[in-house]
Amino acid sequence: MKRLIMMGIGALAVLVLAFALTGIAAAQGDPKKVSDDAVNAVARKLYCPVCENIPLDVCGTTACAQWREEIRLQLAEGATDQQVIDDFVKRFGDRVVGTPQDPTLRALSLAIPLGISALSLIAAILVFMSWRGELVRGKKVQPVASPSAPATIDSYRARIERDLAARR
Repeated sequence: MKRLIMMGIGALAVLVLAFALTGIAAAQGDPKKVSDDAVNAVARKLYCPVCENIPLDVCGTTACAQWREEIRLQLAEGATDQQVIDDFVKRFGDRVVGTPQDPTLRALSLAIPLGISALSLIAAILVFMSWRGELVRGKKVQPVASPSAPATIDSYRARIERDLAARR
């Protein structure tokens, strides 16, 4: 009888311990469960492989749903956001992030359009200033009256009047 009571107490202790461990695990949550917010935080930085210029977190294509699940799996395995992004860039290229990951290429991709825009603006300003006559070797151009202008106009008028008279 004593032995039976001891086995009962041992079994009871094992059950209490099992319930306690289950309660602790339930309180901590499933470590493999990754929230949608965590997945979307990474997906917001990536672009859809099918659609152009649509972030992965808002795209509804099947490919994007699969990529979001892949992000969820990688985050559940303990990868950081940057490690997930680097993995996608390594497998699919820079097009998944929209800008090159290499700092030199990123600087060039941003600096070249800005430089071209600045040069275009300067060229446009110079053209408009030359049209207004304000820019000829750094001096303002003074209009010069042409002495032959009235003579040219008179000869042209006389020619038109002759042609009209000939037609009548």
